Amino acid sequence: MESSVEANVRVQRQRQLKQSLARWAESPYLFILPYAVLFSLLIVLPVAVAIALSFTYFNTVEFPKFVGFQNYIDLFTGDTVFLQHAVSNTLLYAVIVGPIGYILAFLLAWMLSQVPHNIRTIYTVIIYSPSVTGPVMMAVVWRVLFSGDRAGYLNYWLLNMNIIQEPLQWLKSPDLLVPIMIFIGLWGSMGVGFLAMLAGLLNIDRTLYEAAYIDGIQNRWQEIFYITIPSMKPQMLFGAVMAIIGTFNASGIAATLSGGSPPPQYAGWLIVDHANDFGFVRYEMGYASAVTVVLLFIVILFNKISYKLFGDHK
Repeated sequence: MESSVEANVRVQRQRQLKQSLARWAESPYLFILPYAVLFSLLIVLPVAVAIALSFTYFNTVEFPKFVGFQNYIDLFTGDTVFLQHAVSNTLLYAVIVGPIGYILAFLLAWMLSQVPHNIRTIYTVIIYSPSVTGPVMMAVVWRVLFSGDRAGYLNYWLLNMNIIQEPLQWLKSPDLLVPIMIFIGLWGSMGVGFLAMLAGLLNIDRTLYEAAYIDGIQNRWQEIFYITIPSMKPQMLFGAVMAIIGTFNASGIAATLSGGSPPPQYAGWLIVDHANDFGFVRYEMGYASAVTVVLLFIVILFNKISYKLFGDHK
């Protein structure tokens, strides 16, 4: 009698286990588990470690020594390179390359959405390809154009047209280096945000446009502002976030162009350049972590602005 009871209990437990496994297999949490694990390992954990290290002195050899807010105090009171160059250059680069690149991405995506599929594919590859190599690799290519001797393409053309009498040192002049860096940043700003906008444009219900013209829309500008942009807000938000992350994460462009780190008079010196300098050249990982934490809060602030503009406020 006891053996039959035990057998029934065992069968009941097995049935409950199978039901639990079936419910877990149908749970949406199972599908997001791989992403959650990768997000925790690649994003949450590094951010937490950076925040923890920002309160320490860590030279990568000795065990981190807790120093409290000393790194942040030194950063905002004694680091003139960070305050006068890294922050101002990063904000200038982000404010110009981010919005202008974002607008260009939308306009190019909108124009491509109006052409046939085969031609659209070719132009999409051409426009997207510069972003694959990244600004630093493109800077290597652009050094040939902006070379400071007579063999540089731009100097050669200007000399032949008698516009200049002597070769210009494009990449050694602080006044010229930053505009060139911004130009290269714009050239390579058509990344995944551009592809997302193009995908959003191609998936808008065409009947919305027909209904809008019946209701009184008269031209393409009204079509864009009243139908196109409201219909692709998720893609617009994604493009804005990627533009912010891409511009604030830029580094090494000015140093690659000028051929030295730091570049002349710290022209084009960005916040990530400053963090890399302290982290991987001077081996002051605690101080470098404080720089990255400050950058993190700046990015969060700009992302909040993007959500205010393109987020769903319902």
